Amino acid sequence: IFEGQGGSAWLPLRPYPTQPGQRSPGLCICLSLAPFHYLKEVNDPAENEKLESIETATLEGLKEMGAFGLQVPEELGGIGLTNTQYARVVEVVGVHDLGVGISLGAHQSIGFKGILLFGTQSQKEKYLPKLASGETMAAFCLTEPSSGSDAASIKTLAELSPCGKFYTLNGGKIWISNGGTAEIFTVFAKTPVKEPTGEVKDKISAFIVERAFGGVTSGPPEKKMGIKCSNTAEVHFDNVKVPAENLLGELGKGFMVAVSILNNGRFGMASALAGTMRGVIVKAVDHAANRKQFGDKISNYGAIQEKIARMAMLHYVTESMAYVVSANMDMKVPDYKLEASISKIFASEAAWYVTDECIQVLGGMGYMKETGVERVLRDLRIFRIFEGTNDILRLFVALTGIEVRGSLCSVVLNPFVLSLFCSSLFSLCSKVGIPTGLSLEGIVHPGLDNSAYLVREFFLKDLFLRAQPCNQQFHLKRVADAAIDIYAMAVVISRYVASRSLSLGQPTAEHEKLLCQTWSHEVGYRWLRDRVWFTRCGRRMGLSTRKPCCQLAASPCKKALCGQCA
Repeated sequence: IFEGQGGSAWLPLRPYPTQPGQRSPGLCICLSLAPFHYLKEVNDPAENEKLESIETATLEGLKEMGAFGLQVPEELGGIGLTNTQYARVVEVVGVHDLGVGISLGAHQSIGFKGILLFGTQSQKEKYLPKLASGETMAAFCLTEPSSGSDAASIKTLAELSPCGKFYTLNGGKIWISNGGTAEIFTVFAKTPVKEPTGEVKDKISAFIVERAFGGVTSGPPEKKMGIKCSNTAEVHFDNVKVPAENLLGELGKGFMVAVSILNNGRFGMASALAGTMRGVIVKAVDHAANRKQFGDKISNYGAIQEKIARMAMLHYVTESMAYVVSANMDMKVPDYKLEASISKIFASEAAWYVTDECIQVLGGMGYMKETGVERVLRDLRIFRIFEGTNDILRLFVALTGIEVRGSLCSVVLNPFVLSLFCSSLFSLCSKVGIPTGLSLEGIVHPGLDNSAYLVREFFLKDLFLRAQPCNQQFHLKRVADAAIDIYAMAVVISRYVASRSLSLGQPTAEHEKLLCQTWSHEVGYRWLRDRVWFTRCGRRMGLSTRKPCCQLAASPCKKALCGQCA
């Protein structure tokens, strides 16, 4: 979208993936049904939360199903699923227990993913079989007390011994999922690296660290708001001797390793949260269809209908994003980091909204523990924070889009460059099968013409041409929101189930047509609401709240609250 490339470069968006990977669809269906029935019949999320751990019986059953090595190659003891097949399975886990999902995800989605992506053949053969079987657990160790979103500021240090045979690792990591239970850690540390000029600089490198090396200790499990059954703990490294052959990737390239692991794992979060949304929507719909008030079922009242409709739309978009991104990855698209980031932002916020609305539909019953929805809401809160906060990822989306059209400095100094950035977005329509003119005949089903037109009309004409130099996060956030909405509309329209099922007369055709059309209009209304941020007229009328917000934030708390707390 941002680079202005068309043609074959955008085939990953069309068609929308209709098969769960290149291998037999039946395999994936069986793999998803097995954990579905198992988690439904054996796993008890409420009991897991009460114990603040996953019951042994649940873990053993998941090990037997191969759930700890879903994407590990078969020759190394795993199942060897594609990304799309993996997304299908974790969506099922997301329906039942996010705490279990976090434990599995922290293990394979990021814990040992670095070994899969960057490990040598000997490293893979040594570690992956036991990790895939669940005999050993893995954890991803990046965050430190002084290093959260700014991962480059880590202080953990690894120094090469004079003999060159091992690194001495010292430092500590916080809030590590599986930190207290893992035996294998992917650890990021500063290492002295000699530049071609002869200058020595500290750069981040990645290492495979075993608890058995000695000097690795874990703190007590953290007390958390949600996902209580997953283990989260500090991990400390005290003069740990790490063999030189356990360097993961190249020396000094650890930041790239970390970013690649996180980008590679984000699609799984979107698919898991699509499953979570599906589960709570079922509860809301079931309650609305059976609850009577004022002599009628509450499902017949407009306020409830609006809630359920919006919940269904958000689930549809999230699911579409998850499978488009996973399909891109399976097609070996070289760069999917923007799409993965967008899917993480959208899914985590949509899942929170949907679950909150489910509680509202259920009323007082939704607030009760026995219903289980309040636990899901607490579990969901972390998803907007870890693996990259949504705030930082929004800046990443906006700045990346700007930088591909010219350096950030040029954009800040020259609004015309931003206009060029906008002009490149006009080609979005053709990239997803929608021409830039008004005629859409033969591209999408005629029933979706208006939705396709809105992609172009509501955003691409006005937003970036009206935007001022984006050197402020107020503007960057809204640029990112627009990009997210554009991508959301694109994947929904490109979801061939929508246009193809209309043409083939499938039973779900009208329902999916309504989802697509209504979502497009929702996005259009959102743009009309926010466009004042980018118009001179809005600023003259005082409709933009950017300056007042800055002033309020800079004031002492007692001034911001008008002296109420004084």
